[in-house]
This record gives sequence, C-alpha cells and structure tokens, in this order.
Amino acid sequence: MKYIVAIDQSTSATKSILFNDKCQMIGKSALPHKQYYPQPGWVEHDAEEIYDNLLLSLKSLLNSAKIEPGASISVAITNQRETVVVWNKQTGKPINHAITWQCQRGADICRELQQKNYSREIKEKTGLIIDPYFSASGAKWLLDNIEGARQEAEKGNLLLGTIDSWLVWKLTGGKVHATDYTNASRTMLFNINTLKWDNDLLKLFTIPESMMPELKRCDEIYAESDFEGLFCAPVTIAGVIGDSHGALVGQMCFEKGMAKATYGTGSSLMVNIGNSPLEAPDGLVTSIGFTAYGKTYYVIEGNIHCTGGTINWMIEELKLIENSQESEQHATCVSDNGGVYLVPAFAGLGAPWWNPNAKAIITGMTLGTGKGHVVRAALEAICYQVKDLVDLVKDKSNIELKEVRADGGPSKNKFLMQFQADMLDTKINRSDIEEASALGAVIMNGIAQGLWKDLDEVSSLREKDNYFYPGIADKDREKLHKGWIEAINLINI
Repeated sequence: MKYIVAIDQSTSATKSILFNDKCQMIGKSALPHKQYYPQPGWVEHDAEEIYDNLLLSLKSLLNSAKIEPGASISVAITNQRETVVVWNKQTGKPINHAITWQCQRGADICRELQQKNYSREIKEKTGLIIDPYFSASGAKWLLDNIEGARQEAEKGNLLLGTIDSWLVWKLTGGKVHATDYTNASRTMLFNINTLKWDNDLLKLFTIPESMMPELKRCDEIYAESDFEGLFCAPVTIAGVIGDSHGALVGQMCFEKGMAKATYGTGSSLMVNIGNSPLEAPDGLVTSIGFTAYGKTYYVIEGNIHCTGGTINWMIEELKLIENSQESEQHATCVSDNGGVYLVPAFAGLGAPWWNPNAKAIITGMTLGTGKGHVVRAALEAICYQVKDLVDLVKDKSNIELKEVRADGGPSKNKFLMQFQADMLDTKINRSDIEEASALGAVIMNGIAQGLWKDLDEVSSLREKDNYFYPGIADKDREKLHKGWIEAINLINI
C-alpha cells in the first residue's frame, strides 16, 4: 500500500492529512498558528512557528495512524497563497514575520505603480491586478524597511518565497529552494505567458533575481527529507500546489469550461480556461490553474464578498433562524420570493459592480412579506452573485461553462444548489469531498510518482456525483434576474 501525507498549510492552521493511493482520507491532525496585527491593516505570521507546527502535526498524525510496516509514504504540500517570507540563507532565519495575503502594508507601493500607469503591463504579464493581496509589494516593503535587508539581498544572502518554498527549504536543510507555477503566478513577479520570473517586474519591484526560487511544475518530485527524524529514512516530497488550485484539482475540474465554486463566508469561483491564458474581465484575474502531464492549465478566478456570511447575519444579528439548516426549511415554505430581493452589500459590492461604498438593502417588501420571503431572498442573493460572476466570465472570455462543482458548508442546502443550477442554466455537481485542497496536492503527488497514466484515470477515482439540473423556463430565469438587477441599481444610483 502506498500512502501520501498532504501538508495543508492554510491561513489559520497547519494540517497533516493521510490518504491512501485510492485518494481516500484516512487520518488528520491540525495545529493553529498565531495571527499577528502589529498595526491596523497589517497581518503577519511567524514562519518558524508554521514550520514547527508542520512537524508537530505530522508527528501527531503518524503516532495515531495505522500504517503497516514497510508501507511506502510520500509527502505533498498545499498552502495559503501570496503570503511571503524573506529569510537569510546563511542563518536560516526569516528577517521578519511573513507578510500575509491579507496585509495592506504594500498599498502605497501599489498605488504608486497604478499612478505611473503600470496596471496594463502587469496584467498582461501576470494576469493580476496591482494589489497588496499579491506577494510582490510585501516583499519590496521588507527589503526597503527592515534594517540591512537591502544590503544583504544585494550580496545574495537573502531568499524569498511563498510558504511552500519556505517549508521545502527548511525540510531539506537549505538544499532545495523551489516553488510551483501556481504559487508563482500569485506573486505578481511571474510571467504566465513565458512561465518564468519576469526580469522587468523584478527590477520594477527592486527584487534581486538571486532571491527567487527555482520554478517547478505541480506534478514534479521536489526533494527528499526525513522530516527531522520523523521518518526512519528520507521520503519523497512531490506535488506542490496553492490551496485554491488544489481544490480545483481535488474537484477534478480538468476540462476547459469546468468550474469550482466554494461556498463559504464569501465565495470563490475558479474556471478552467484551457491551455492558453486569456485576459480576465476587469476585476477578475488569470492564473496558472495547475500543471499536469507536461501541460499547463489556466484559470480565471473571482471572489464574492458575502454569500454564506448572509446566512450567518440572519442567525446572529436578525435572529430570523437559529441555524443554517433552518434556512432551507423557511425558503421552501413559500412558493417564491414574493418580489423581495436582498442585496448583501455588507462589505460593498464586488465583481462586476465594484462599488466599495454600497450598503446592503432589502427591497420589494409588502405587508404580506414574511420570514420565509426574506430568508429565501437571502439564499437567492447568493446565487445571483455567482451568476453575475459566471456571466462575466462567459460573456467576456467566450468560455462555455460545462459544469460547476460546488463545495463548502452552504452547498449542503438543497434549495440553494437547485436555485443555483436554475440561475446558471448549468448543472451543479455538489461534492462530498473532504479537504479538497489537500486531495489536489495528493493527486499531483501521485502523478509525479507515476500512479496514474493520465487525467482520465485520475477522474475515475471520484467516488460520488450529486447533480442538480436546471429546471426553470428561460423567461422565469430572466424575470427573476431582472428583479435582482433592479435591486442592484437602487444601490448604484
């Protein structure tokens, strides 16, 4: 039996998850790490704490797992994206805490680049918009503001990387400094057309090329490590991928036009656009989706501010329902929304509206409006927002959507999934996959080690499909969505 341990290093915790070679999860251990907020808008992680937690969580997993003697074990890595670490390769110590993807300290650097009209060049090369969300401005800030950092970087003593690079470097005792294409594509320093670090962008952000990790495919063997004695002999580290990309692979969205929608507090949509990059519509980004069997797959990605968060608002603030499960019951106790629309602009409106000053509204209420209408309107609003994003991708990128694979807590709501299928006029495949990002890393590990001959064979490992098919007339879909647009326009007047 072959076993694969996925290290899933997320924004809040490090998980070690054990899979067998049938991609079935059989064990898990997790440790949270501390969030640091040194100033308003600044968010940091302690990279050394993250590394220590990797070893501790792995030790706990191995102690509890029932692995037969002599079994083959390898390790895959999936990680929070964009978070950047700079460390001294002589001492092995970071020069500062890691700057996370949430941190805004690079905002002034980004604003200056926008004012100097670099937005077009950066989007053409990287697929990204200029924003401190991505790694480059945080890395530049460290070199410019940590005493002695710039000088040490120019001497070739400093290294830079996303969390995957840091972990691989530490696990190999400094022998391997590498990253994969997906993580690289989120740095704002990687050219998604040439699949190389872009020298012009490195110069623009004043980052020496000597700091940058070696670029590898997701489905490569990266190194060997005994994980500081946790294994009796060195084991293979293979399969490295950013967490959102890992979820795309874990959902097995291998064909052009397949999409992954994760429903959480907000929602993320990632659409496979095939083997050539396309320019994303305004406000969305193009990234490397994954690499497998010698091919590179690109994605367009977008995020919605508030979806499942609306359900939490009804529970915690309005006290309309006691738990998320009740939302389905109340939504289906009425035959329709009664003309009620809720626009959940609790943190402004994202794509395609881009109104950061928008405030949430409920419109269309009468004396006949009841709890069921409001709850139903809240669930429908989630689906309208996803539809707006999907329509943007379809209309601007000429991509035919084949299937949306859904995951996340709110996806358990049958009314929500059915209404989503109705609004998209596309089948929804609700996944029961646990730990989709980790599974994606495991799949990359298996490909690297030759467990499967092609992506079709990988797809055959998917154990369960749970489809929701569109069942609404076009005129009814258009009428409902028209009401949503009218509600949006009340905000945007």
